[in-house]
Amino acid sequence: MRIIVDKAKCQGHARCWAHAPDVFTLDDEGYILPGDIKVAMGDELLAARGARSCPERALEIDGTAGP
Repeated sequence: MRIIVDKAKCQGHARCWAHAPDVFTLDDEGYILPGDIKVAMGDELLAARGARSCPERALEIDGTAGP
């Protein structure tokens, strides 16, 4: 699983990080860092919750990506 990041949409709400701080990395101002995120096995549930919690829809879940 991976999370596709659209940094341009991020408004710094940090809801993703609140659900999965080990998965989502934010800058000093609370915005998601650019680049897609490869999610480790065992972190999928929290990562998916974090991605779905983004009010700006800046994060997309790609469940087709292999481990």
